[in-house]
Amino acid sequence: MTRESSRRRLRRRDRNALIAASLTAMSLTASGCVVVHGERVELPATTRAEAAKALAAFTQAYNKADEAYDSSLDAPYVTGALSDIDAARLKAGHANSPAGNADHTALKLTDPKFTIPKKAGWPRWFVADAKGNKGGDFRWLLVFTRYGLNERWQVSYLTLAVPGTVPAFKTDGDGWAEAVPAGSARLAVRPEELSRKYVTYLKDGGEAFADGRNTSGLRADRAKAAKRPGLVRQFIDEPLTHGDYAPLALRTADGGALVFFTTHHYEKQTAAAGTSVPVPNKDVLALTKGEVKQSLTLESIANESALVPAGSGPVRLLGRVQGLTSAQGG
Repeated sequence: MTRESSRRRLRRRDRNALIAASLTAMSLTASGCVVVHGERVELPATTRAEAAKALAAFTQAYNKADEAYDSSLDAPYVTGALSDIDAARLKAGHANSPAGNADHTALKLTDPKFTIPKKAGWPRWFVADAKGNKGGDFRWLLVFTRYGLNERWQVSYLTLAVPGTVPAFKTDGDGWAEAVPAGSARLAVRPEELSRKYVTYLKDGGEAFADGRNTSGLRADRAKAAKRPGLVRQFIDEPLTHGDYAPLALRTADGGALVFFTTHHYEKQTAAAGTSVPVPNKDVLALTKGEVKQSLTLESIANESALVPAGSGPVRLLGRVQGLTSAQGG
């Protein structure tokens, strides 16, 4: 069998599975057992072919926006944490280079793997795992979400993972994955509690999270930065869990879960009397309101992916992308 015929066969299987599930839902609805649109019937979020189209559409829009430094070009394709981070990045780029991005290099996402959960209700979502040509040798993990059949797929989460660290997922006989409810008590930390747990850890430490660059390493970096002579740095971290920032989780083959979640951060830099805050770079200045004299407050959004074990044990951060969204001088 050729590769192309194999792909066609796979696409037919995806499409047939969705059609069969939809017909079942319609039949049950006619008998008065189930409401329409699959609110109670578990259906695959999409087909693999449609997932590939969504990834291609996002990549095309992302490249157009990056080349022009124009957030309107990819705004329909992003939401949640990624939307906040991307819009601020493009706003700063446009302020400093109104003619566009002279250093633009097209993003290419190759070797994509799609993990599509079978679930009831909205939002529907799936994960694309692909090799990116930007940011080093990482796998790009993108979570696509939508809230209705007529809506466009949008990327709500983007994190980067070292090759070989993305876990195997639990799947059924047809290859569909399992979405983990936000309130699941079978995990060491419920997905709905992970954002709060993480910001508490950043403040107080503890054993809830395994050591790593984005846990103990981040705490050590902050402690070191706070000791700089003549400049006080204060950090405030907040959970972010509502709407498009809600956590999403996939069951892993070992019974745990890969959870995507969002956090909100502030860093205030205050200079000692007689001194001033170091001049920030041009991208930070482009997002700064007010004049920077004695203080500078940086606001940012981060989206994280974490491996949460079943039962008990420390959570391991798989990837984290944090982006400045605004700043205030004083």
